[in-house]
Amino acid sequence: MVTVRIARWSALHPWRAIGAWVVFVALCIGTGAVLGTRTADFDDNPKGEQAVYQRIVDDAALNRPASENVLITARDGALDQDKALAVAGEVRTRMDALTEVDKVGEPAPSPKRDAILVSVDIAGDRETADERLQPLLDVTASVQAAHPDLRVEQVGGKSLNKALSETLGKDFQKAEFISIPVTLIIMLLAFGAVIAAGVPVLLAMSAVGSALGLSALVSQLVPSTENTSSMILLIGMAVGVDYSLFYIRREREERARGASHIDAVEIAAATSGHAIVVSGIAVVVAMAGMFVADDVTFSSMAIGAILVVVAAVIGSITVLPAMLAKLGRWIDRPRVPLVWRLSARSNGEPRFWKAILKPSLRRPGVALVVAGGALVALAIPAAGMTLNSPSDADLPRSIPIMQSYDRMTAAFPSKGAVHAIAVRAPADSVAKTESAVTELTRRIQADSGFANDSAPRVTRSGDGRIFVIAAAIPHRGSSAEADQSLNWLRTNALPATVGAVAGAEFAVSGETAGNNDFVDNMTSSLPWVVTIVLLLTFLVMLWTFRSPVIAASAIFLNLLSAGAAYGVLVLVFQNTWAEGLLSFTSTGGIVAWLPLILFVVLFGLSMDYHVFVVSRIREAREKGMDTRSAVSHGITTSAGVVTSAAAVMIGVFSIFATLSTIDMKQMGVGLATAILIDATLIRAVILPSLMAVLGEANWWAPKFLRPRAEPVAAPAPVRELDRVG
Repeated sequence: MVTVRIARWSALHPWRAIGAWVVFVALCIGTGAVLGTRTADFDDNPKGEQAVYQRIVDDAALNRPASENVLITARDGALDQDKALAVAGEVRTRMDALTEVDKVGEPAPSPKRDAILVSVDIAGDRETADERLQPLLDVTASVQAAHPDLRVEQVGGKSLNKALSETLGKDFQKAEFISIPVTLIIMLLAFGAVIAAGVPVLLAMSAVGSALGLSALVSQLVPSTENTSSMILLIGMAVGVDYSLFYIRREREERARGASHIDAVEIAAATSGHAIVVSGIAVVVAMAGMFVADDVTFSSMAIGAILVVVAAVIGSITVLPAMLAKLGRWIDRPRVPLVWRLSARSNGEPRFWKAILKPSLRRPGVALVVAGGALVALAIPAAGMTLNSPSDADLPRSIPIMQSYDRMTAAFPSKGAVHAIAVRAPADSVAKTESAVTELTRRIQADSGFANDSAPRVTRSGDGRIFVIAAAIPHRGSSAEADQSLNWLRTNALPATVGAVAGAEFAVSGETAGNNDFVDNMTSSLPWVVTIVLLLTFLVMLWTFRSPVIAASAIFLNLLSAGAAYGVLVLVFQNTWAEGLLSFTSTGGIVAWLPLILFVVLFGLSMDYHVFVVSRIREAREKGMDTRSAVSHGITTSAGVVTSAAAVMIGVFSIFATLSTIDMKQMGVGLATAILIDATLIRAVILPSLMAVLGEANWWAPKFLRPRAEPVAAPAPVRELDRVG
């Protein structure tokens, strides 16, 4: 077995294995630091109508500078117009003096005269505008410091992205800072020894670090998103710790039975090491399902998750055996007195788990119906799930710039969401198309669904054939009113005007269009992702256990826990009762990408301990136990390690429920709920009762899947000399 050969080499050459791992991690982190991470923007990977819009705009070769806005409002009471205009003039003068600024607009009062706005175009192309943003922010901060009685705030696409990136970065640091001590505490309870507790955390952190570096390298080809690093940390801490936990507990168990250090490592490699490889393959296969969505967000998250899982698997089967061989009995030092006794006792068959399993094995049919029915009931609310695309409505208003954004859009509705329309005229119908565009802008201006403080802005390409129209709406981009105005544009106004010109090409983009198209893409992609993940997971389990029944059971159990997790998400986040508990404001829906992410992550991670538990059951079965006895033995002997593994996952995922953004909260709650259900109802009730009901059918396999019988060697002929001697 490959895992055994690798473990033996690492155990016999520990310093080489440890040194190679340290060099690998250092190279990954160093490469990532040198290259930096390329982040995806709106122009990356457009599809459908968004791709048509992007192609037309690119062909127009228009100068589209990144724009910022400086908003001036009163802190209390009515705004002093004269003073505000004087401050706006100061902003204009100081911004105009910056080499990073291309153009500064005239101060514009709001319709209600309660705010003044100064627009600023950043010099150069919009793709590199981030590099020139800071001097503008410095000027705004300086003017604000000089006029504390007014609010002087900068709001724009680039400043919003910068503020949100800083917030998400702090969230990531918070998650990392909390997850490490939480994981260490759980490991101390699991092992009862400081070194044994620290090794899994160290391996998980090194896997996360190497994956972050490698993801920066890969981002040069497939841009990263703001959620990629969170996904790497979330998955990396979960699987990195779990894999080490499985390996170390099995090695300790074999040593307790009298095996030498090297022999114990080899047995752990043949059992837990093999389960780790299978689990890693299952996670990678599940994560690869995200590529089906053909979206840069999912692709980047899939790549990050796959990289950290592969790193964790490699570390677990190479450097971990080396560390165990080198540490020897020092792995169990220094011991935590009371916890050590409890941990050492848990290596046997705990009475607690035997008592829990008794009802499931004594009356398996009843247990299966009751527990399965409970999970189905919990999954029922998922039928009413509403999907929302990520938008500014999901962002916490505790972020200062979001408060500034809300003030700006309240005072200047046209500075909020905008429908962006691109039109390409046929070469022989330019004049006719121009008339159609004029009629379109007239209809937009007359419609109550659009901002009445600003006429649609039309920009024309140099050759006169391409028109880009910005139509502002006085609503949030994620609102029902924004959806209605988009639908009116796509199904009424555009077909009746530009659409009437033969050969004219047109498309609508912008926040609302992007949100709607994103949700549509998720809705259409999810069935394909589910089908492919189910099929590939089934094949992995079939290849591992050589039993279609075991493979089908794994699929069934995962679907139960996923459905229940979806139901909990709807109950928590589509309602308002948990807002104070989790510090969020309900948007009435679930972020559109979450069901897909939750499904693939759950299917991958739940295989960690499912493979481990079923492997122990099969091991007992192959030693001659009947199915019910094997189920009892396999679950009770693996109870300690699997409970600890589940506790690590639940602990890490729960931390994400405390972060700022609602999408991270939803992901944390969804995954923690699914793992909790898997670790309790599924493992202690449904799995044993299902296997008890199926009995010997669990192990049925068609002929082509059955392992070949080893040929029995014929006895050597007995020579006459042997008889005599």
